[in-house]
Amino acid sequence: MGQGRGWEGAVLKLLRAKDFRFTVTGDEDVTPAYRRLRFTDGGLLAATGVHPTMWVRLWFDNAGKPHQRAYTLVDPDPENGTFALEFALHEGCASDWARAAAPGDTIEATVQGTGFEQPSPAPSHVFAVGDPASLPALNSLLDALGPAPATVWFEGGDDDLPFRTDPGRHELRTVPRRDSGAHLVDRVRAELPELLHGTSDPYVWIACDTATTRTLAAYVRKELGLPKQRVHALGYWRP
Repeated sequence: MGQGRGWEGAVLKLLRAKDFRFTVTGDEDVTPAYRRLRFTDGGLLAATGVHPTMWVRLWFDNAGKPHQRAYTLVDPDPENGTFALEFALHEGCASDWARAAAPGDTIEATVQGTGFEQPSPAPSHVFAVGDPASLPALNSLLDALGPAPATVWFEGGDDDLPFRTDPGRHELRTVPRRDSGAHLVDRVRAELPELLHGTSDPYVWIACDTATTRTLAAYVRKELGLPKQRVHALGYWRP
């Protein structure tokens, strides 16, 4: 594995990335635009271990050219070597593959760059911004941070998506996607400062489209003055 992947594959190989082949064992349409696939891991979990928000790079064919996209593991089971991946469906080769995938199909994957550091001190309140593409990572994050209360701005509505939020600890604020993410930025800018006031150890986690993520991360760090170790921001997709 790893041949014919262009410069991305070459760079990952130099970084000692590990390659695996996953096999589809089950499929489920959670909603018309959100699909869950279950896999055997090809030895992944035994080789790498598991941590919160762990992700892998899947390799797709895009009109004859290699294309990689990152996806967060859902319910990884090292003992049985299984996990699931969830796909927010839209246009593109990754979604096309996920729509058509059936038990027995295989896909190559690379693991490199994934990691998770528990915030220290532990958050007194989590402020998260996400969307369907980052929902698996959001679910994993909230589980990893345990009893901390959280406020979540979620772009795109809930639409029967598989949230693992706890209504007793987590407040979910759904935000329609408008103006390429600008509406989400306005909502967070309008609501976050008051919520931060008086919070002793906040932790801000931002994972939506790349441009929106950058805008919100700059706002939180520069205008609200949160130190970088209390902010995690990663763009999950490009419009």
